[in-house]
Amino acid sequence: MKWHEIARAASEDARHVMGISGGKDSAALAVHLKENYPDLHKKMEYFFTDTGAELEEVYNLLDKLEENLGKPIVRLNSNKDFKHWLTMHDNMLPSPQQRWCTKKMKIEPFEKFVGDDEVISYVGIRADENREGYVSKKPNIKAIFPFIGDGIVREDVFRILEESVGIPKYYKWRSRSGCFFCFFQRQEEWLGLKRNHPKLYEQAKAMEDSVHEKGFDWSTGKRKECGQGYTWSQSGPLDVVIEKAEKNEAAGKKFKAKETKSWQDIVKEQSDDDPEDQACTMCSL
Repeated sequence: MKWHEIARAASEDARHVMGISGGKDSAALAVHLKENYPDLHKKMEYFFTDTGAELEEVYNLLDKLEENLGKPIVRLNSNKDFKHWLTMHDNMLPSPQQRWCTKKMKIEPFEKFVGDDEVISYVGIRADENREGYVSKKPNIKAIFPFIGDGIVREDVFRILEESVGIPKYYKWRSRSGCFFCFFQRQEEWLGLKRNHPKLYEQAKAMEDSVHEKGFDWSTGKRKECGQGYTWSQSGPLDVVIEKAEKNEAAGKKFKAKETKSWQDIVKEQSDDDPEDQACTMCSL
């Protein structure tokens, strides 16, 4: 059966839900459903799981989407801020190996939202991607993939956005949505955060400084630990990450493009991350 046949064959009591991450794919999927499957769009419960650490551009996109869709996007949250969950995890920062932020601040609020209801969950994985995305293990939640079934690829996503709500502006300097301190950010993206949102960069740096003074050296007093759980980046503290990014930029590496091109065209020409380097799909689709 095709994905839309599966969706339409669900019981009358089934809930149709779709998470909006603030990223390009989920935004485009919502518009795609509204324009091409109005009966399913009518049933849809769009939701956004808010960590309280999102970029301003994400909230701006949500406002535009609500206007375009003609429907509200329900805001979910864990009822606790990031600092609470950081304390609960022994002041160890999340990392690619320890994604407790996704579990506690994204997945658990979503699964509480749907409860034990029969649910059809619409996931924005594209036809040109080689990854599974977040699929709940709860037996009452069935995931379907409209973009895969309809053959929608990256180029189509940008076309859909340009004809509707526009490409999220953080793509000028960032390749993903998600929290401003996302540990999946590349060196040049941390530099982009510092330049575009200096206050948020300082917040991320302050959080890092507060957790990586661990251990004790009798000759020097407190010492700073680096690596998983102590710094946002595996490349070292943010000061080091920024220094490396600035050197790469000066050498003509990363995000260098002809000035005659618009930032939208530059973004469309860039490739997505490799599957092993992609952020948590619950956050960034």
